[in-house]
Amino acid sequence: MVTAAVCAVILAAGEGQRLRPLTTHLPKALCPVGNVPLLDRALARVSASGVAAVAVNASYLAGQVVAHVGARAHLSVEPDGPLGTSGGVAELRDWIDGRGVLVGNADAYLSDPSRPPGKDIAALLDGWSGSSVRMLVRPLPDGESGGFSNHRFAGFSLLPWSRVRDLVPSPAGLVRDVWRPAEAAGELELIPFEGTYLDTGTPPLYLAANLHAAGHRNLIAPSASVSGTCTSAVIGADATVHGTVTRSVVLPGATVGAAEVLTDAIRVGTLTIPAALLS
Repeated sequence: MVTAAVCAVILAAGEGQRLRPLTTHLPKALCPVGNVPLLDRALARVSASGVAAVAVNASYLAGQVVAHVGARAHLSVEPDGPLGTSGGVAELRDWIDGRGVLVGNADAYLSDPSRPPGKDIAALLDGWSGSSVRMLVRPLPDGESGGFSNHRFAGFSLLPWSRVRDLVPSPAGLVRDVWRPAEAAGELELIPFEGTYLDTGTPPLYLAANLHAAGHRNLIAPSASVSGTCTSAVIGADATVHGTVTRSVVLPGATVGAAEVLTDAIRVGTLTIPAALLS
């Protein structure tokens, strides 16, 4: 049970440079995974966790994010470029107004079959008194070291007001401004996440998240037109597939011609990010 007032901030301001050309005309937060925009997944997860007050920040292609969110959340627009994870939270200090804040990255893909969305981040909130910093984590792969006690951040953290009130709304990250200082002070709690976590920030991880969300089966949007062959494929809204698509993602509105064979790739419009770039 949470004993402190908590709001939530979903960070959706980033440019998604590592995910280009997917993000040339579409904010990373609105890129679909399993035919659901990443931002919608994050908002649904936070809502199901029981946190009612939610804010979303936006900067890159902010108009699209603002229009997509509408009245579902408080909006914070950073017109001069993204302020980073720390600066983005600082920009919302007046709105946070003394509460603890559950901070989630819009590009975080989380899946835990044993716990439905919302319940899977509930451990961050359970029993929190409002004084420590909590971080959802996964163990680092064998052979890797570093991170936070050999764990990596898994998309969501919980910050007390005492760590938020002095943040500065200028470009900076939570690693430097909050997480490492809390770790040094013995005030960082690592909360294990037992499911699958992917940050979707690169084409290989974005593809992996889509295939995972589809259960490595076909997931075809109702408005898509498919006359070709699909195997373990995610086909977006209004996409057209006449060719062969295997272990690939076809983004909304994209086209795969009758003579084309798409394998381990992402199709954006008529552009293919091939398997060689995904390895």
